[in-house]
Amino acid sequence: MVFIYHLEDHPKFSSITERLFDAVEKGRCTAVTSYITLLEILVKPKRDGNLKAVSDYRDLLLTFPNLKFLSADLLISDLASTLRAKHSIKTPDAIQIASAIIEGANIFITNDEQLKKVKDIEIVLLNEWKGLDISIK
Repeated sequence: MVFIYHLEDHPKFSSITERLFDAVEKGRCTAVTSYITLLEILVKPKRDGNLKAVSDYRDLLLTFPNLKFLSADLLISDLASTLRAKHSIKTPDAIQIASAIIEGANIFITNDEQLKKVKDIEIVLLNEWKGLDISIK
């Protein structure tokens, strides 16, 4: 998950996620995600009883400039079920990708190679980022 790599300063991906989040923060691009992101990010700190991290992560993400969170409404849920049926992907992934498609995103950034089989939107893997001709203004 791109967000957790950034929040935990992942040694392999932090230089990439830093550029991504800086571009979003400064408005050079916008980002969209589902509230599934918040759910997934808060599990470990809640399990560990780290209420400060829960609060910090929630505050950071929900107030991050140019980052839009979407709820899984009827349109997103319907497309997610189609994506799931067509590509045999997990429900959270289907919701995330459907959210991106519905919102008109150009690419979906992940590090889950299984999602490359989805052709409804361009899937970009973090570990391929350096070799791709994708620039962040």
